[in-house]
Amino acid sequence: MNTVLSTVAAAGSGLTAGVLLAVAVSLVPVFLSLPPAHYVRAHKVAGRYFDRFMPPTVVVTALVDVVLAVRTGGVLFAAAAAALVGVSVVSQFGNVPVNRAVRALPDGSVPVGWPDPRQRWQRLHWCRTTFALIALVLNLVAPASF
Repeated sequence: MNTVLSTVAAAGSGLTAGVLLAVAVSLVPVFLSLPPAHYVRAHKVAGRYFDRFMPPTVVVTALVDVVLAVRTGGVLFAAAAAALVGVSVVSQFGNVPVNRAVRALPDGSVPVGWPDPRQRWQRLHWCRTTFALIALVLNLVAPASF
């Protein structure tokens, strides 16, 4: 059973890290290159689909890591769970509020003096991507300890 759970943890953290890394190296540069009004539209469209997939993936993977940490006494699984909690915390208290503010804007224009959040969003995104990559490495290494 631990082997199945560790495979689920590796797959979940791999999906999380892969999606976040792909966004960091592909979508974020596109977002930064667009005029603000076009960025708002692109951000709205892209976010609509990530929001359905990413939170459940991160939460389920973190829970599987907690189960593995308890079952095996594995500190690496506990650390992977903590890193995934880091992904969730940065997302919920950093990126998600920015996403909501962007979604609230009308399509086609931004208000005069609009505080462009792209640089802040990018920094937060790299932070959560780093947490996800750490979780992935830990979930790949941890099974060797049981």
